[in-house]
Amino acid sequence: MAKEELIAALRDSEAVRYGEFELSHGGTSDYYVDKYLFETDPRCLQLVAEAFAERVDDEKLAGVALGAVPLVAVTSVETDRPYVIARKKAKEYGTAKRIEGRLDEGEEVLVLEDIATTGQSAVDAVKALREAGATVDRVLVVVDREEGAEELLAEHDIELQSLLTATDLLADR
Repeated sequence: MAKEELIAALRDSEAVRYGEFELSHGGTSDYYVDKYLFETDPRCLQLVAEAFAERVDDEKLAGVALGAVPLVAVTSVETDRPYVIARKKAKEYGTAKRIEGRLDEGEEVLVLEDIATTGQSAVDAVKALREAGATVDRVLVVVDREEGAEELLAEHDIELQSLLTATDLLADR
């Protein structure tokens, strides 16, 4: 998958917007990548699944709830690999699990995420997976906003890989 093709698809779906935006961590930005627009667009989902599939080894997949669930589901279908979902916190009903799906002790897991800004949600997901017995050393994101996520993940012995970076997205602005 060419980066240019994914960038064009994100723009065609109107997922990349310019202006003044408040981000979930409290900061502001002059651009915004709307994950809900690209994660509900079939062409974007297909391209992301194909690109993620090229980087999947023999790991089980994990998606960070809620945003990465569509991404991990389509990648699971593309790769024929099972997946789990890492919740931000354990649900307060039913099984009260933080990790949903089948996960065996010592299993290698690749975490899929939509957008990395600070990297904190990815770190939290990896911690939950590790506490559940998984081995996790890699997080794969669609867009790395290049605002510290790579460094934060590295502090936790996690490699951040991205399909696109902010530099890629903003190059032809």
